[in-house]
Amino acid sequence: MLKRCLSAGGWLCIFIAVFVSPPVWPQKPPKHKKPAKLKAVACCEEVRELQAQTANLSSLLSELRRKQEQDWVSVVMQVMELESSSKRMESRLTEAESKFSQMNNQIDIMQLQAAQTVTQTSADAIYDCSSLYQRNYRISGVYKLPPDDFLGSPEMEVFCDMETSGGGWTVVQRRKSGLVSFYQDWRQYKQGFGSIRGDFWLGNENIHRLSRRPTRLRVELEDWEGDVRYAEYSHFALGNERNSYRLFLGNYSGNVGNDALIYHNNTAFSTKDKDNDNCLDKCAQLRKGGYWYNCCTDSNLNGVHYHLGEHTKHLDGITWYGWHGSSYSLKRVEMKIRPEDFQP
Repeated sequence: MLKRCLSAGGWLCIFIAVFVSPPVWPQKPPKHKKPAKLKAVACCEEVRELQAQTANLSSLLSELRRKQEQDWVSVVMQVMELESSSKRMESRLTEAESKFSQMNNQIDIMQLQAAQTVTQTSADAIYDCSSLYQRNYRISGVYKLPPDDFLGSPEMEVFCDMETSGGGWTVVQRRKSGLVSFYQDWRQYKQGFGSIRGDFWLGNENIHRLSRRPTRLRVELEDWEGDVRYAEYSHFALGNERNSYRLFLGNYSGNVGNDALIYHNNTAFSTKDKDNDNCLDKCAQLRKGGYWYNCCTDSNLNGVHYHLGEHTKHLDGITWYGWHGSSYSLKRVEMKIRPEDFQP
């Protein structure tokens, strides 16, 4: 019995030992960790590589800056060289213009001397620029016309245009520099004023004298853009002083747009001190000139010479309404006459 109990107790002890004791499971082999020294070596290599790349980039940037500075210096030197070259060219141009002006002055003197010689030897044959042209004087310039005893006309200095549209033109008015005021009185417009080589009015008495036979009028106009136009009129005449130098015009031809002078046909001449217009307003005072003011203007060739064209004050510029309208003052105007029967 005891033997049987011991035997049972043994099995119980074994059973308890099996279930109470923790099981023993198979375990994985432990991982081998890298040493800390190897990690430090790898990190240093990466730092050195980054430092090398940084150094290369810095070198490239320095090289780019150096090239940029060199290019900038080169550009500055080229600009300075161009400026120096431009100044040299301007100096040469100024010198050439001065020489050209001197040559023109010499030519003017020679023309005047030639004209004076002609008038002394053939005074009875000289009436105007067209008669000079017929005697083979073909250079444009200043000539001196002799007195006309039959007509009672004194000696007269004129500017002859021997080139335009066949030549033979006697210039009676010129506006180009703006240095001469055309806001003059009756006496000045009667006698004439200004410089025969610059801006001038030949004088109503002289224009009357030259237009006593059938005469043609040519008006040349230039704007500030360099465009040149003209208007011509057949049967131009200017009355005497008793008729207040009344304007008479025939047929119009030309390329200046609408005829802006026909409005002034058969109109007396007016100045600031002698109002002969057909208006309640004193047109000569408003338009600042002497002219054949009707009521008042479609053109005002003796108005104020405004620089670069634009003007708004009283519409008193050098105007031709049929071309640029009433608010544009022209750069240059010339009025010239010659006989209707002139043959170039």
